[in-house]
Amino acid sequence: MSKVSNPSQNEVSQLGKGSLQYKECSRLAFFGIPWPFKRYELYENELIIISGFLNIHENDCFMYRISDVELSRTLFQRMFGLSTITCFTSDVTDKTIVMKNIKHGHEIKDFINQQSERARLKRRTVNMQDIGYMADEITPVDDLES
Repeated sequence: MSKVSNPSQNEVSQLGKGSLQYKECSRLAFFGIPWPFKRYELYENELIIISGFLNIHENDCFMYRISDVELSRTLFQRMFGLSTITCFTSDVTDKTIVMKNIKHGHEIKDFINQQSERARLKRRTVNMQDIGYMADEITPVDDLES
């Protein structure tokens, strides 16, 4: 592990992420054998995906940006206790984050749902997805009788 050049800044950064709740790696679908080239770290305020072997790529998404979470399980995944979690986000880099072949899928999905809602409430962000819902049934102001 590398030495931290600015310990106080590193501490502030770690406090911003919150505490680490889950650390999971992607697995092979066959027997659920861990495949260490893709890891997921779930903090209270962030989801971090670390992938690669020689070249490491780290991508993160704030919890408040996650708007929906989906869990799916194929026959082979069910046989070996694995799941695929798809997170739909408003993130610029990835609109969907797919966490394939992970253990404890239901737990992790529930955690992401709860933490994303807490983070949105904490930041006071409003999700306005269905603005046009039933727009044709709204009566214009000019048509109203006085």
